[in-house]
Amino acid sequence: MLSQEEKDFLVYWEQNRDRQKKTFRQWLIGLPIGLLLGVPIFINYATGWYKRAGMVAGSQFNPIVLIIALLAIVTFMAIFYKQYQWDQYEQRYWELKKGETKEKGEEKEAREE
Repeated sequence: MLSQEEKDFLVYWEQNRDRQKKTFRQWLIGLPIGLLLGVPIFINYATGWYKRAGMVAGSQFNPIVLIIALLAIVTFMAIFYKQYQWDQYEQRYWELKKGETKEKGEEKEAREE
């Protein structure tokens, strides 16, 4: 027997699964997770706590490369995280759906007896 929470999840996921599959939406919602990784990298570079790396960066480093790399990291993490989360929800949905179908089949067999 499915709990009320599981039934609510089935209804919610049937209505929202296609909308949450869109890449732009995944990027937009996952952006804070990506920034959670990108901001410390930028702070680490900006504070200059490692003097030797700062000297090398000052003489051979182009800040545009850092910005592009940070944008790539943030974008990848945002989309990857939300895609992973979508896959988890989809798997849960199909497991509950299979259990619901199995449950209905058992009820039908019980009525026939």
